[in-house]
Amino acid sequence: MSANLPPTARITRRWQRHLAWWISITLIGVATAAGLTESADPYAGTVPPTPRSNIDHAVFARLHSLGIQPARLCPDAVFVRRAFLDAIGTLPTAAEVSAFLDDNHPDKRDALIDRLLDRAEFADYWAMRWCDLLRVKSEFPINLWPNAVQAYHHWIHTAIRDNMPYDRFVREMLTASGSNFRVPQVNFYRAVQNRNPRSVAQAVALSFMGARTDKWTDERLSGMAAFFSRVSYKSTSEWKEEIIYFDLAKAINTTTDAIFPDGTRIHIPQGQDPREVFADWLISPTNPWFARNVTNRVWAWLIGRGITEETDDIRNDNPPVNPELALLLESAFVASHYDLKQLYRTILKSQVYQLSCIPASDTAAAARNFASYPLRRLDAEVFIDAINRITGGTEKYSSPIPEPFSFIPESQRSIALADASIDSPFLSLFGRSSRDTGMESERDNSSNGAQCLHLLNSSHIRRKIEDSSRLYSLLQAKCSAREKVDKIYLTVLSRHPGARETAIAADYKPSGASSYRTGLDLVWALINTSEFQFRH
Repeated sequence: MSANLPPTARITRRWQRHLAWWISITLIGVATAAGLTESADPYAGTVPPTPRSNIDHAVFARLHSLGIQPARLCPDAVFVRRAFLDAIGTLPTAAEVSAFLDDNHPDKRDALIDRLLDRAEFADYWAMRWCDLLRVKSEFPINLWPNAVQAYHHWIHTAIRDNMPYDRFVREMLTASGSNFRVPQVNFYRAVQNRNPRSVAQAVALSFMGARTDKWTDERLSGMAAFFSRVSYKSTSEWKEEIIYFDLAKAINTTTDAIFPDGTRIHIPQGQDPREVFADWLISPTNPWFARNVTNRVWAWLIGRGITEETDDIRNDNPPVNPELALLLESAFVASHYDLKQLYRTILKSQVYQLSCIPASDTAAAARNFASYPLRRLDAEVFIDAINRITGGTEKYSSPIPEPFSFIPESQRSIALADASIDSPFLSLFGRSSRDTGMESERDNSSNGAQCLHLLNSSHIRRKIEDSSRLYSLLQAKCSAREKVDKIYLTVLSRHPGARETAIAADYKPSGASSYRTGLDLVWALINTSEFQFRH
Protein backbone atom coordinates (compact mmCIF):
# COMPACT_ATOMS: atom_id res chain seq x y z
CA MET A 1 0.00 0.00 0.00
CA SER A 2 2.75 2.47 0.89
CA ALA A 3 4.32 1.95 -2.54
CA ASN A 4 1.33 3.78 -4.09
CA LEU A 5 1.81 6.86 -1.93
CA PRO A 6 3.56 9.95 -3.31
CA PRO A 7 7.25 10.23 -2.23
CA THR A 8 6.58 12.94 0.35
CA ALA A 9 3.84 10.86 1.97
CA ARG A 10 6.08 7.79 2.04
CA ILE A 11 8.79 9.83 3.78
CA THR A 12 6.26 11.25 6.23
CA ARG A 13 4.94 7.81 7.07
CA ARG A 14 8.44 6.42 7.43
CA TRP A 15 9.42 9.10 9.90
CA GLN A 16 6.15 8.80 11.77
CA ARG A 17 6.97 5.14 12.24
CA HIS A 18 10.55 6.06 13.22
CA LEU A 19 9.32 8.59 15.76
CA ALA A 20 6.86 6.20 17.35
CA TRP A 21 9.55 3.55 17.55
CA TRP A 22 12.05 5.98 19.07
CA ILE A 23 9.53 7.04 21.73
CA SER A 24 8.77 3.45 22.67
CA ILE A 25 12.44 2.46 22.87
CA THR A 26 13.30 5.58 24.85
CA LEU A 27 10.52 4.89 27.35
CA ILE A 28 11.73 1.32 27.71
CA GLY A 29 15.25 2.60 28.41
CA VAL A 30 14.00 5.08 30.99
CA ALA A 31 11.91 2.44 32.70
CA THR A 32 14.80 -0.01 32.64
CA ALA A 33 17.13 2.54 34.25
CA ALA A 34 14.53 3.15 36.94
CA GLY A 35 14.24 -0.58 37.62
CA LEU A 36 10.63 -0.72 36.42
CA THR A 37 11.00 -3.34 33.70
CA GLU A 38 14.20 -5.18 34.61
CA SER A 39 15.31 -6.90 37.77
CA ALA A 40 18.56 -4.90 37.97
CA ASP A 41 19.62 -1.41 36.96
CA PRO A 42 21.96 -1.83 33.95
CA TYR A 43 24.01 1.25 34.87
CA ALA A 44 24.42 1.17 38.65
CA GLY A 45 26.11 -2.12 39.37
CA THR A 46 25.98 -4.04 42.63
CA VAL A 47 29.58 -4.03 43.90
CA PRO A 48 30.64 -1.32 46.38
CA PRO A 49 34.02 0.30 45.66
CA THR A 50 37.07 -0.86 47.59
CA PRO A 51 40.08 1.52 47.58
CA ARG A 52 42.99 0.07 45.60
CA SER A 53 45.33 3.03 45.26
CA ASN A 54 46.37 6.25 46.95
CA ILE A 55 44.00 8.07 44.61
CA ASP A 56 41.06 5.99 45.83
CA HIS A 57 41.99 6.50 49.49
CA ALA A 58 42.25 10.28 49.00
CA VAL A 59 38.87 10.56 47.25
CA PHE A 60 36.96 8.17 49.51
CA ALA A 61 38.45 9.68 52.66
CA ARG A 62 37.28 13.10 51.52
CA LEU A 63 33.80 11.75 50.77
CA HIS A 64 33.67 10.07 54.18
CA SER A 65 34.60 13.32 55.91
CA LEU A 66 31.74 15.05 54.10
CA GLY A 67 29.25 12.28 54.89
CA ILE A 68 28.83 11.43 51.20
CA GLN A 69 28.30 7.86 50.01
CA PRO A 70 30.10 7.02 46.73
CA ALA A 71 28.31 5.26 43.90
CA ARG A 72 28.78 1.55 43.38
CA LEU A 73 31.15 0.27 40.69
CA CYS A 74 29.76 0.33 37.17
CA PRO A 75 28.86 -2.98 35.49
CA ASP A 76 31.19 -4.55 32.93
CA ALA A 77 29.05 -3.49 29.95
CA VAL A 78 29.19 0.12 31.09
CA PHE A 79 32.92 -0.06 31.80
CA VAL A 80 33.96 -1.47 28.43
CA ARG A 81 32.13 1.27 26.54
CA ARG A 82 33.39 3.97 28.90
CA ALA A 83 37.00 2.80 28.71
CA PHE A 84 37.01 2.69 24.91
CA LEU A 85 35.48 6.17 24.60
CA ASP A 86 37.65 7.78 27.29
CA ALA A 87 40.96 6.11 26.46
CA ILE A 88 40.88 6.04 22.65
CA GLY A 89 37.79 8.04 21.61
CA THR A 90 36.42 5.00 19.79
CA LEU A 91 33.24 2.95 20.20
CA PRO A 92 33.93 -0.77 20.80
CA THR A 93 32.66 -3.25 18.25
CA ALA A 94 30.06 -5.87 19.17
CA ALA A 95 32.79 -8.53 19.07
CA GLU A 96 35.01 -6.52 21.43
CA VAL A 97 32.15 -6.04 23.86
CA SER A 98 31.19 -9.72 23.78
CA ALA A 99 34.78 -10.84 24.32
CA PHE A 100 35.12 -8.58 27.35
CA LEU A 101 31.77 -9.62 28.86
CA ASP A 102 32.60 -13.31 28.37
CA ASP A 103 36.01 -12.94 30.03
CA ASN A 104 35.89 -14.20 33.62
CA HIS A 105 39.39 -13.14 34.65
CA PRO A 106 39.28 -10.93 37.79
CA ASP A 107 41.83 -8.47 36.34
CA LYS A 108 40.18 -8.07 32.95
CA ARG A 109 39.50 -4.35 33.45
CA ASP A 110 43.17 -3.60 34.07
CA ALA A 111 44.12 -5.78 31.10
CA LEU A 112 41.67 -3.93 28.85
CA ILE A 113 43.13 -0.56 29.85
CA ASP A 114 46.65 -1.76 29.09
CA ARG A 115 45.55 -2.94 25.64
CA LEU A 116 43.74 0.30 24.87
CA LEU A 117 46.75 2.42 25.77
CA ASP A 118 48.79 0.45 23.23
CA ARG A 119 46.33 0.87 20.35
CA ALA A 120 46.91 3.24 17.45
CA GLU A 121 43.71 5.16 18.25
CA PHE A 122 45.24 6.25 21.56
CA ALA A 123 47.64 8.61 19.77
CA ASP A 124 44.90 9.75 17.36
CA TYR A 125 42.52 10.72 20.14
CA TRP A 126 44.98 12.34 22.51
CA ALA A 127 46.67 14.22 19.68
CA MET A 128 43.23 15.72 19.02
CA ARG A 129 43.00 16.80 22.66
CA TRP A 130 46.46 18.34 22.72
CA CYS A 131 45.90 20.04 19.36
CA ASP A 132 42.88 21.80 20.89
CA LEU A 133 45.13 23.11 23.65
CA LEU A 134 47.98 24.06 21.30
CA ARG A 135 45.74 25.79 18.70
CA VAL A 136 46.58 23.62 15.69
CA LYS A 137 44.68 25.39 12.93
CA SER A 138 45.69 26.50 9.45
CA GLU A 139 43.26 29.33 8.78
CA PHE A 140 41.98 32.50 10.48
CA PRO A 141 42.64 33.59 13.17
CA ILE A 142 45.61 31.30 13.90
CA ASN A 143 46.94 31.06 10.31
CA LEU A 144 49.54 28.32 10.71
CA TRP A 145 48.77 27.28 7.09
CA PRO A 146 48.39 23.65 5.96
CA ASN A 147 52.06 22.68 5.60
CA ALA A 148 52.85 23.80 9.14
CA VAL A 149 49.68 22.23 10.57
CA GLN A 150 50.53 18.84 9.09
CA ALA A 151 54.08 19.01 10.44
CA TYR A 152 52.96 20.20 13.89
CA HIS A 153 50.20 17.60 14.21
CA HIS A 154 52.56 14.84 13.09
CA TRP A 155 55.09 15.85 15.76
CA ILE A 156 52.41 15.96 18.49
CA HIS A 157 50.97 12.62 17.35
CA THR A 158 54.41 10.99 17.31
CA ALA A 159 55.26 12.37 20.75
CA ILE A 160 52.07 10.86 22.18
CA ARG A 161 52.49 7.57 20.34
CA ASP A 162 56.09 7.22 21.57
CA ASN A 163 55.18 8.50 25.06
CA MET A 164 57.69 11.35 25.02
CA PRO A 165 58.19 12.60 28.61
CA TYR A 166 55.98 15.61 29.16
CA ASP A 167 58.81 17.85 30.38
CA ARG A 168 60.72 17.21 27.16
CA PHE A 169 57.54 17.71 25.11
CA VAL A 170 57.04 21.20 26.57
CA ARG A 171 60.70 22.20 26.62
CA GLU A 172 61.12 21.41 22.94
CA MET A 173 58.23 23.72 22.06
CA LEU A 174 59.47 26.57 24.23
CA THR A 175 63.11 26.48 23.10
CA ALA A 176 62.93 25.39 19.45
CA SER A 177 64.23 27.50 16.57
CA GLY A 178 63.98 26.93 12.83
CA SER A 179 61.56 26.58 9.94
CA ASN A 180 57.93 26.03 10.87
CA PHE A 181 57.81 23.39 8.10
CA ARG A 182 60.93 21.49 9.23
CA VAL A 183 61.03 22.10 13.00
CA PRO A 184 57.37 21.56 13.92
CA GLN A 185 57.78 22.58 17.56
CA VAL A 186 58.28 26.26 16.62
CA ASN A 187 54.65 26.39 15.54
CA PHE A 188 53.76 26.91 19.18
CA TYR A 189 54.97 30.50 18.70
CA ARG A 190 53.28 30.91 15.34
CA ALA A 191 49.95 29.74 16.79
CA VAL A 192 49.82 32.81 19.04
CA GLN A 193 47.50 35.31 17.33
CA ASN A 194 49.44 38.39 18.41
CA ARG A 195 53.11 37.46 18.49
CA ASN A 196 54.35 40.16 20.83
CA PRO A 197 56.13 38.94 24.01
CA ARG A 198 53.15 39.60 26.29
CA SER A 199 50.81 37.52 24.10
CA VAL A 200 53.36 34.71 23.97
CA ALA A 201 53.66 34.81 27.76
CA GLN A 202 49.87 34.62 28.09
CA ALA A 203 49.77 31.56 25.79
CA VAL A 204 52.56 29.84 27.74
CA ALA A 205 50.84 30.51 31.06
CA LEU A 206 47.50 29.19 29.79
CA SER A 207 48.88 26.08 28.07
CA PHE A 208 51.55 24.92 30.52
CA MET A 209 50.63 26.53 33.85
CA GLY A 210 46.82 26.41 33.60
CA ALA A 211 46.81 30.12 34.46
CA ARG A 212 44.86 33.02 32.99
CA THR A 213 46.85 36.22 33.08
CA ASP A 214 43.94 38.65 32.83
CA LYS A 215 44.10 39.22 36.61
CA TRP A 216 47.89 39.37 36.84
CA THR A 217 49.57 42.66 37.64
CA ASP A 218 51.24 44.44 34.77
CA GLU A 219 54.65 43.92 36.40
CA ARG A 220 54.11 40.19 36.70
CA LEU A 221 53.05 39.75 33.08
CA SER A 222 55.76 42.08 31.74
CA GLY A 223 58.36 40.22 33.80
CA MET A 224 57.34 36.89 32.26
CA ALA A 225 57.08 38.43 28.79
CA ALA A 226 60.76 39.41 28.99
CA PHE A 227 61.68 35.73 28.60
CA PHE A 228 60.20 35.86 25.08
CA SER A 229 61.44 39.31 24.07
CA ARG A 230 64.29 37.89 21.96
CA VAL A 231 62.08 35.77 19.67
CA SER A 232 62.03 36.88 16.04
CA TYR A 233 60.20 35.77 12.92
CA LYS A 234 61.58 35.76 9.37
CA SER A 235 59.90 34.83 6.09
CA THR A 236 61.56 32.74 3.39
CA SER A 237 61.06 32.38 -0.35
CA GLU A 238 58.97 29.24 0.21
CA TRP A 239 55.21 29.81 0.32
CA LYS A 240 54.04 30.45 3.93
CA GLU A 241 57.31 29.24 5.47
CA GLU A 242 58.66 31.21 8.41
CA ILE A 243 61.76 30.96 10.57
CA ILE A 244 61.34 31.39 14.33
CA TYR A 245 64.59 31.93 16.20
CA PHE A 246 66.43 33.42 19.16
CA ASP A 247 67.55 36.79 17.80
CA LEU A 248 71.10 37.27 19.04
CA ALA A 249 71.19 40.74 17.53
CA LYS A 250 68.54 41.86 20.02
CA ALA A 251 70.69 40.62 22.90
CA ILE A 252 74.03 42.24 21.95
CA ASN A 253 75.41 44.43 24.74
CA THR A 254 72.27 43.94 26.83
CA THR A 255 71.10 41.71 29.65
CA THR A 256 67.53 40.58 29.99
CA ASP A 257 65.83 41.45 33.26
CA ALA A 258 62.95 39.04 33.76
CA ILE A 259 60.63 37.94 36.53
CA PHE A 260 59.41 34.36 36.97
CA PRO A 261 55.67 34.01 37.72
CA ASP A 262 56.52 33.17 41.33
CA GLY A 263 58.08 36.65 41.73
CA THR A 264 61.75 35.64 41.49
CA ARG A 265 63.81 38.17 39.53
CA ILE A 266 66.68 37.12 37.27
CA HIS A 267 69.31 38.78 35.08
CA ILE A 268 70.02 36.81 31.93
CA PRO A 269 73.40 37.63 30.33
CA GLN A 270 73.72 38.58 26.69
CA GLY A 271 73.98 35.66 24.34
CA GLN A 272 71.86 33.33 26.45
CA ASP A 273 68.41 32.45 25.14
CA PRO A 274 65.93 33.56 27.85
CA ARG A 275 63.47 30.92 26.67
CA GLU A 276 65.82 28.20 27.88
CA VAL A 277 66.06 29.83 31.30
CA PHE A 278 62.28 29.99 31.57
CA ALA A 279 61.81 26.42 30.30
CA ASP A 280 64.26 25.07 32.88
CA TRP A 281 62.37 26.90 35.63
CA LEU A 282 58.98 25.72 34.32
CA ILE A 283 59.79 21.99 34.15
CA SER A 284 61.58 21.89 37.48
CA PRO A 285 60.09 19.29 39.88
CA THR A 286 59.63 22.07 42.43
CA ASN A 287 57.62 24.28 40.10
CA PRO A 288 54.20 24.97 41.67
CA TRP A 289 52.30 25.01 38.35
CA PHE A 290 53.79 22.59 35.83
CA ALA A 291 52.78 19.15 37.16
CA ARG A 292 49.60 20.48 38.76
CA ASN A 293 48.37 21.88 35.45
CA VAL A 294 48.77 18.74 33.37
CA THR A 295 47.60 16.28 36.04
CA ASN A 296 44.53 18.44 36.63
CA ARG A 297 43.79 18.57 32.88
CA VAL A 298 44.17 14.81 32.37
CA TRP A 299 42.03 14.12 35.45
CA ALA A 300 39.30 16.37 34.05
CA TRP A 301 39.52 14.82 30.58
CA LEU A 302 39.04 11.32 32.02
CA ILE A 303 36.85 11.95 35.06
CA GLY A 304 34.77 14.82 33.66
CA ARG A 305 35.67 17.48 36.20
CA GLY A 306 38.93 19.03 37.37
CA ILE A 307 40.33 18.84 40.87
CA THR A 308 40.71 22.56 40.30
CA GLU A 309 37.78 23.80 38.27
CA GLU A 310 37.97 25.35 35.69
CA THR A 311 41.04 23.46 34.56
CA ASP A 312 42.74 26.44 32.93
CA ASP A 313 42.12 28.77 35.88
CA ILE A 314 44.64 27.67 38.51
CA ARG A 315 45.27 30.44 41.07
CA ASN A 316 45.64 30.85 44.81
CA ASP A 317 42.03 31.91 45.34
CA ASN A 318 40.72 28.93 43.33
CA PRO A 319 42.06 26.01 45.40
CA PRO A 320 41.70 22.32 44.48
CA VAL A 321 38.59 20.65 45.87
CA ASN A 322 40.78 17.84 47.21
CA PRO A 323 44.32 19.14 47.92
CA GLU A 324 45.58 15.71 49.00
CA LEU A 325 44.46 14.17 45.70
CA ALA A 326 46.06 16.98 43.71
CA LEU A 327 49.37 16.56 45.55
CA LEU A 328 49.32 12.77 45.11
CA LEU A 329 48.86 13.05 41.35
CA GLU A 330 51.54 15.74 41.03
CA SER A 331 54.09 13.81 43.10
CA ALA A 332 53.46 10.53 41.27
CA PHE A 333 53.74 12.28 37.89
CA VAL A 334 57.08 13.85 38.78
CA ALA A 335 58.33 10.54 40.23
CA SER A 336 57.41 8.79 36.95
CA HIS A 337 59.66 11.25 35.09
CA TYR A 338 56.64 12.95 33.55
CA ASP A 339 55.19 9.79 31.98
CA LEU A 340 51.81 10.82 30.52
CA LYS A 341 50.74 7.31 29.62
CA GLN A 342 51.38 6.19 33.18
CA LEU A 343 49.21 9.08 34.37
CA TYR A 344 46.35 7.94 32.12
CA ARG A 345 46.82 4.36 33.30
CA THR A 346 46.79 5.31 36.99
CA ILE A 347 43.54 7.24 36.69
CA LEU A 348 41.77 4.72 34.45
CA LYS A 349 42.59 1.83 36.79
CA SER A 350 41.34 3.64 39.89
CA GLN A 351 38.08 2.71 41.57
CA VAL A 352 37.11 6.39 41.36
CA TYR A 353 37.12 6.24 37.57
CA GLN A 354 35.09 3.02 37.59
CA LEU A 355 32.23 4.33 39.73
CA SER A 356 28.72 4.16 38.31
CA CYS A 357 27.06 7.21 36.78
CA ILE A 358 24.09 6.59 39.12
CA PRO A 359 24.98 8.63 42.23
CA ALA A 360 24.28 7.45 45.76
CA SER A 361 24.10 11.10 46.80
CA ASP A 362 22.61 13.56 44.33
CA THR A 363 24.15 16.76 45.70
CA ALA A 364 26.48 19.41 44.31
CA ALA A 365 29.11 18.49 46.91
CA ALA A 366 29.00 14.85 45.78
CA ALA A 367 29.53 15.87 42.16
CA ARG A 368 32.40 18.21 43.04
CA ASN A 369 34.13 15.46 45.02
CA PHE A 370 33.89 12.69 42.39
CA ALA A 371 31.31 10.51 44.16
CA SER A 372 30.09 9.17 40.79
CA TYR A 373 31.03 9.24 37.13
CA PRO A 374 29.47 12.33 35.49
CA LEU A 375 27.27 12.00 32.42
CA ARG A 376 28.89 13.82 29.47
CA ARG A 377 27.82 14.09 25.87
CA LEU A 378 30.23 12.61 23.35
CA ASP A 379 32.75 14.97 21.75
CA ALA A 380 31.68 15.96 18.24
CA GLU A 381 34.51 13.99 16.60
CA VAL A 382 33.89 10.91 18.74
CA PHE A 383 30.15 11.16 18.10
CA ILE A 384 30.31 11.08 14.30
CA ASP A 385 33.07 8.45 14.35
CA ALA A 386 30.81 6.26 16.51
CA ILE A 387 27.94 6.58 14.03
CA ASN A 388 30.29 5.77 11.16
CA ARG A 389 31.69 2.80 13.08
CA ILE A 390 28.17 1.40 13.43
CA THR A 391 27.13 2.02 9.84
CA GLY A 392 30.44 1.81 8.00
CA GLY A 393 29.76 5.31 6.69
CA THR A 394 32.17 8.11 5.87
CA GLU A 395 32.17 11.88 6.34
CA LYS A 396 32.64 14.77 3.92
CA TYR A 397 35.06 17.45 5.10
CA SER A 398 35.75 20.91 3.72
CA SER A 399 37.86 23.99 4.38
CA PRO A 400 36.46 27.55 4.21
CA ILE A 401 39.56 28.76 2.38
CA PRO A 402 40.93 26.10 -0.01
CA GLU A 403 44.67 25.74 0.40
CA PRO A 404 47.18 23.16 -0.87
CA PHE A 405 47.16 19.91 1.08
CA SER A 406 43.76 20.62 2.67
CA PHE A 407 42.02 17.72 0.88
CA ILE A 408 40.91 15.06 3.35
CA PRO A 409 39.58 11.68 2.18
CA GLU A 410 36.09 10.80 3.36
CA SER A 411 37.44 7.68 5.07
CA GLN A 412 39.44 9.85 7.50
CA ARG A 413 38.24 9.51 11.08
CA SER A 414 37.32 12.80 12.70
CA ILE A 415 39.46 12.22 15.80
CA ALA A 416 42.49 11.98 13.49
CA LEU A 417 41.92 15.31 11.69
CA ALA A 418 45.04 17.43 12.02
CA ASP A 419 43.50 20.81 11.27
CA ALA A 420 40.60 22.61 12.96
CA SER A 421 40.03 24.45 9.67
CA ILE A 422 39.01 21.16 8.07
CA ASP A 423 35.41 20.89 9.15
CA SER A 424 32.01 19.34 8.49
CA PRO A 425 28.48 20.55 9.28
CA PHE A 426 28.14 17.84 11.93
CA LEU A 427 31.34 18.84 13.73
CA SER A 428 30.30 22.49 13.78
CA LEU A 429 26.79 21.71 14.99
CA PHE A 430 28.00 19.46 17.80
CA GLY A 431 30.48 21.90 19.31
CA ARG A 432 33.92 20.90 18.11
CA SER A 433 36.69 23.17 19.44
CA SER A 434 37.53 26.08 17.14
CA ARG A 435 41.13 26.10 18.52
CA ASP A 436 41.28 29.90 18.47
CA THR A 437 42.39 30.52 22.06
CA GLY A 438 43.53 27.20 23.58
CA MET A 439 40.87 27.44 26.31
CA GLU A 440 38.92 24.36 27.34
CA SER A 441 35.63 26.28 26.99
CA GLU A 442 36.03 26.38 23.20
CA ARG A 443 34.73 22.81 23.07
CA ASP A 444 30.97 22.81 23.68
CA ASN A 445 29.51 19.40 24.55
CA SER A 446 26.11 20.73 25.57
CA SER A 447 23.01 19.45 23.77
CA ASN A 448 20.49 21.62 21.94
CA GLY A 449 17.38 21.35 19.81
CA ALA A 450 19.20 21.69 16.49
CA GLN A 451 21.33 18.65 17.33
CA CYS A 452 18.25 16.61 18.26
CA LEU A 453 16.53 17.53 15.01
CA HIS A 454 19.63 16.63 13.02
CA LEU A 455 19.81 13.17 14.57
CA LEU A 456 16.07 12.63 14.30
CA ASN A 457 15.32 13.64 10.73
CA SER A 458 18.36 14.74 8.73
CA SER A 459 19.15 12.98 5.48
CA HIS A 460 22.78 12.92 6.66
CA ILE A 461 22.06 10.41 9.44
CA ARG A 462 19.25 8.60 7.63
CA ARG A 463 21.43 7.83 4.61
CA LYS A 464 24.23 6.50 6.77
CA ILE A 465 21.77 4.01 8.26
CA GLU A 466 19.78 3.13 5.15
CA ASP A 467 22.79 2.83 2.82
CA SER A 468 24.87 0.82 5.29
CA SER A 469 26.31 -2.40 3.89
CA ARG A 470 27.52 -3.20 7.41
CA LEU A 471 24.00 -3.06 8.84
CA TYR A 472 22.68 -4.93 5.81
CA SER A 473 25.02 -7.84 6.55
CA LEU A 474 24.04 -7.81 10.21
CA LEU A 475 20.29 -7.72 9.54
CA GLN A 476 20.31 -10.24 6.70
CA ALA A 477 22.14 -12.86 8.74
CA LYS A 478 20.31 -16.14 9.22
CA CYS A 479 19.34 -15.97 12.87
CA SER A 480 16.26 -15.30 14.97
CA ALA A 481 14.73 -11.87 15.50
CA ARG A 482 15.85 -11.92 19.12
CA GLU A 483 19.44 -12.70 18.12
CA LYS A 484 19.39 -9.77 15.69
CA VAL A 485 18.09 -7.47 18.42
CA ASP A 486 20.95 -8.61 20.63
CA LYS A 487 23.51 -7.88 17.89
CA ILE A 488 22.04 -4.41 17.31
CA TYR A 489 22.21 -3.53 21.00
CA LEU A 490 25.80 -4.77 21.22
CA THR A 491 26.71 -2.75 18.13
CA VAL A 492 25.02 0.53 19.11
CA LEU A 493 24.86 0.56 22.91
CA SER A 494 27.69 -1.89 23.71
CA ARG A 495 25.48 -4.07 25.90
CA HIS A 496 22.94 -6.85 25.71
CA PRO A 497 19.31 -5.75 25.80
CA GLY A 498 17.17 -6.48 28.81
CA ALA A 499 14.39 -9.03 28.55
CA ARG A 500 11.73 -6.35 28.16
CA GLU A 501 13.75 -4.52 25.51
CA THR A 502 14.27 -7.75 23.57
CA ALA A 503 10.59 -8.65 23.67
CA ILE A 504 9.40 -5.22 22.50
CA ALA A 505 12.01 -4.96 19.74
CA ALA A 506 11.50 -8.52 18.48
CA ASP A 507 7.72 -8.05 18.37
CA TYR A 508 7.90 -4.70 16.55
CA LYS A 509 6.35 -5.35 13.11
CA PRO A 510 4.71 -2.20 11.66
CA SER A 511 2.35 -2.69 8.75
CA GLY A 512 4.09 -2.80 5.41
CA ALA A 513 7.60 -2.88 6.84
CA SER A 514 10.04 -5.74 6.22
CA SER A 515 12.14 -7.28 8.97
CA TYR A 516 15.15 -5.50 7.45
CA ARG A 517 13.35 -2.15 7.68
CA THR A 518 12.34 -2.76 11.29
CA GLY A 519 15.98 -3.53 12.09
CA LEU A 520 17.04 -0.19 10.63
CA ASP A 521 14.30 1.48 12.66
CA LEU A 522 15.78 -0.04 15.81
CA VAL A 523 19.29 1.20 14.96
CA TRP A 524 17.92 4.68 14.28
CA ALA A 525 15.96 4.67 17.54
CA LEU A 526 18.96 3.61 19.63
CA ILE A 527 21.24 6.22 18.07
CA ASN A 528 18.68 8.82 19.14
CA THR A 529 18.72 7.74 22.79
CA SER A 530 20.63 9.59 25.48
CA GLU A 531 22.33 6.31 26.33
CA PHE A 532 24.12 6.34 22.98
CA GLN A 533 24.86 10.07 22.92
CA PHE A 534 26.40 10.31 26.39
CA ARG A 535 29.40 8.87 28.17
CA HIS A 536 28.14 6.98 31.18
